[in-house]
Amino acid sequence: MSQGVIIALIVIVAAVVLIAAFIAKSRGANGGRNLRKRFGPEYERTVARYDGDTGAAERELSARVERHGRLSTRPLEPAERQRYETSWAAAQERFVESPRESVAEADRLLAELAASRGFPAGNEYEEQVSALSVHHPHHVNGYRRIHRAALAAAGGAAESSSATEELREALVEGRALFDALIHENRTHRTGPATQGAHDARGHGERHGGHGATGDLTRSHLPGALTRNHAKGS
Repeated sequence: MSQGVIIALIVIVAAVVLIAAFIAKSRGANGGRNLRKRFGPEYERTVARYDGDTGAAERELSARVERHGRLSTRPLEPAERQRYETSWAAAQERFVESPRESVAEADRLLAELAASRGFPAGNEYEEQVSALSVHHPHHVNGYRRIHRAALAAAGGAAESSSATEELREALVEGRALFDALIHENRTHRTGPATQGAHDARGHGERHGGHGATGDLTRSHLPGALTRNHAKGS
């Protein structure tokens, strides 16, 4: 084999390697952009959890999509939906007198509701949250906050105005996931679930503002808590 042929082969091999590296890099960049778009705030939280290592974060998020991306949920029967709405309203009303018990009940309801929709069972909390993060990335952190708050309260965390405020904020944020699970149809949405909030408002309006999800919205809960503080001061 002549020296010219050898040089030509080396050039060809080098070119193939460079092209393959470029394609791999492009795919990685596109994959990262797709994950960022799909997961939104969940993408940023995962990157932060890996101390800024986007590669590690994207591998985890890709693994979640692989495990749960094809998950098929089922719609709730009207009676089921009414039962959950009534139970959540009762949990919110209970916050005035018993914040810890209210948040613990909300935690239980979210786990049960997610399982009813077809997500992993509540006794598999990490797997359930992983699946919810794929299909409800804009709201899943509210569930995490409620769960952490419920565990802290169950562990005997000291009662204080700041602790009560944390419980209130967790309950308010967790309501978004509850609304999304209650009102979402069989088609998953990976962007902000505005339809659930719209449906909840419509439900309240149709009942004069006093439905299960009408007057017990985010605006209702802080007012109830304020009255509780005034009573105890």
